[in-house]
Amino acid sequence: MSVKIRLQRHGRKGKPYYWVVAADARSKRDGRSLEKIGIYNPNTNPATIELDIDAAVKWLQNGAQPTDTARAILSHKGVMLKNHLAGGVKKGALTEEEAEKKFQAWLDEKAAKISEQESKLAKAEDDAKAKILDAEKEINAKRKADADEIENAAIKAVADAKAAKEAAEKAEEAPED
Repeated sequence: MSVKIRLQRHGRKGKPYYWVVAADARSKRDGRSLEKIGIYNPNTNPATIELDIDAAVKWLQNGAQPTDTARAILSHKGVMLKNHLAGGVKKGALTEEEAEKKFQAWLDEKAAKISEQESKLAKAEDDAKAKILDAEKEINAKRKADADEIENAAIKAVADAKAAKEAAEKAEEAPED
């Protein structure tokens, strides 16, 4: 029986999330699986990936073949590296401690890159919000200036009307004298 590590689709229409599973190659995409290894949610930014690394390495060492997308996910989380290092330990090229140290160093470097990317996304989002707020402030200031201008024009028009009325009344009184 050949085993594949692949994605099993769940979720509703337009909002998929996936289980990363080890399944018989002949079973349906969403059919029976041998073991659930993790989850993958592409709807979040960055995508959420949770994997049982040791279970994935065990399946890879037993001959399971990952699909292209599953291979990318496994590679992203370091499963392929850990499998490679385990092969080196088996051959005697590395000790278990050296392999674990290399894997831990890779995980630390990867975590730093991810946190840097998340901070960039958060900064970009904050900048966009600040830009929108500045634009709104500018629009509100322009509206206030326009409203003040209209109000001043109305006050001037009322004052002119009063002055014209007073002038008309004085003009009427003047011929009587």
